[in-house]
Amino acid sequence: MTVIAVLAEPPRPGLVLPDLAETSPLTEQEAAEFYTAMLKDICVAVERSGGDLLVNYRTDDDVPDEFVTDHSSEAEIRSVVAEALGGTDGVRFEPQVGSTFSARAGNTVTHLLTNEEVHSVAVVRPNVPQLGRTHIDSAAMKLRSTPVVLGPTTEGRTFFSGFREPIDFTDAYDEPEVETLAARADDAELGLDYTQMLPVVETGADLATLVPILRSRVEAERVVPEHTTTFVFEAGLRVESTDGVLELVRD
Repeated sequence: MTVIAVLAEPPRPGLVLPDLAETSPLTEQEAAEFYTAMLKDICVAVERSGGDLLVNYRTDDDVPDEFVTDHSSEAEIRSVVAEALGGTDGVRFEPQVGSTFSARAGNTVTHLLTNEEVHSVAVVRPNVPQLGRTHIDSAAMKLRSTPVVLGPTTEGRTFFSGFREPIDFTDAYDEPEVETLAARADDAELGLDYTQMLPVVETGADLATLVPILRSRVEAERVVPEHTTTFVFEAGLRVESTDGVLELVRD
């Protein structure tokens, strides 16, 4: 069984999705609420899949001082997960260890594969709301026969990185992530496969890509990520064409 490690940060304004607040109609507070919605959806997707959910939370010691609050990071994230799943029974929570994302992801993957001898581990961030149960299960199936599986997205980024064996994780998520991770897999002489592409949301341009997809799927009565889609509609987000230029706007 694949352990799906969701590397999450406490959803505090200015800490999460800062580029989204700077490049979209959303405020820092709304960007944090949007992050919360995506975190809920990804936890629901993993819980419904054949994988085991591990929420790897960023600790208060690792959060810049200006974003430290009276509530602990772990408590905030546990509350979000509990609200999404109706409780946290069966959900594993572990603190992130490392000074960079590459270090934190690498420590998690290496510990689980080496010390706990799990079959495979996948790292995901809570910024890919369309990642559903079938995507997770399909990627896990690929990991049965291929040691490294990557989920590519736009601008050389990844939304999923799965491993059956450790690689050298030093700066492994340096941009462009998908190329750097592939090179590390090659250095370790490990086979590599890919999932289908899915959009991630870190910037206003990313959100402008996602919003029409969600609105289209609602029109077609297709499955959508519930919490993220609810946020999009309640915030009145849509994409309109002005003089031939597509623009993210609010009702």
